[in-house]
Amino acid sequence: QVQLVESGGGSVQAGGSLRLSCLISGYTYSRRCMAWVRQSPGNEREGVATIDSDGSSSYADSVKGRFTVSYDAAKSTMYLQMDSVKTEDTAMYYCAAAPFLAGTCHVFYYRAMDYWGKGTLVTISS
Repeated sequence: QVQLVESGGGSVQAGGSLRLSCLISGYTYSRRCMAWVRQSPGNEREGVATIDSDGSSSYADSVKGRFTVSYDAAKSTMYLQMDSVKTEDTAMYYCAAAPFLAGTCHVFYYRAMDYWGKGTLVTISS
């Protein structure tokens, strides 16, 4: 059974930094696509960043240049380094995973992810 557990959420002032982690277990596919997805109150979910088994990544325009996604295979953990955060980054952040399919590991396709964590809350204050 695939399990994803997020951590690292919290409160930080605008302009600061935060690093989220997502530990994945029980994943047996040889290749993977992993994603960070966020949802703020009253809004739809938004794909934030993806990373595949080859290390290729994609980002939402709203976070390009500020957020960095990475994956540590030895720790089975995906990270989201959030720098220069803004109040509009306030949201519940979820990690998600799916078997890798060529051409689909992109923030545009976040809805197709098969496995989801329960989320970690990020609050950015002004």
